[in-house]
Amino acid sequence: MIRIAHLSDIHFGGENVAAVAAAAEMIRAGGFDLTIVSGDLTQFGAVGEFEAAAAWLKTVPGPMLVCPGNHDAPYLAWWERFFTPFARFSRMIGPAEAQTHIADGFLVRGLNTARGVQPRANWSKGQISRRQTREATDWLCGAADGKLKILVCHHPLTEMIGGPMTAKVWGGSAAAQAMAECRVDLVLSGHIHAPFAWPYPFGDGKTYAVGAGTLSVRERGVPAGFNIIEADDAEIRVIAQAWERSHYTPYRTWSLDRRC
Repeated sequence: MIRIAHLSDIHFGGENVAAVAAAAEMIRAGGFDLTIVSGDLTQFGAVGEFEAAAAWLKTVPGPMLVCPGNHDAPYLAWWERFFTPFARFSRMIGPAEAQTHIADGFLVRGLNTARGVQPRANWSKGQISRRQTREATDWLCGAADGKLKILVCHHPLTEMIGGPMTAKVWGGSAAAQAMAECRVDLVLSGHIHAPFAWPYPFGDGKTYAVGAGTLSVRERGVPAGFNIIEADDAEIRVIAQAWERSHYTPYRTWSLDRRC
């Protein structure tokens, strides 16, 4: 059994303090094989927010993979946003461009779909380049099909059905199709502040988009929470946890068929 904790959009500087502390406690007690944070650790990309995020990450045991989100580019320091948007993330959290993790039974690649600036009005939306897609598929396709293959990015590559906001990822649909053709099992993301799971309409229909909610006070119609992912040889279970003011409780569970 593979067990992964999938968190996103903690937004230190605007975090739900009690929910964040309780999430760390659950992870410490949960025996997880990996903890994944799919971006937006901070609210404004401020140094103090990154320091708080780094201190909290140190309280979480075991292997960890963290990728940046659009909020992790400095909001006020415009010169950094334009020229070195993820330098603070790289200095205080870890690699911003790409991250990898290999373990018995599964492997994970993270990449950055956020940009400091873009040639469109809303810089919060996502992009994935052809190079990023090619490098990710080359790395993931090289693994045996028996291993659980996971891609992590901040923005959902395709839109959440009925979601509270959009990601509008340039290159997202082509990347999603490439992941399906590569027989990737899961594409984990955040950004929407609501949990979801559904199959991509490509390939054999067994590449799944999975989103985690938020651990911030910026709720969008769904309680603060995170996902627990459990996988065996036949099935992947995604259990969205919801914060109920004093404790977590299962909010929704998806059972996803694995490839034979």
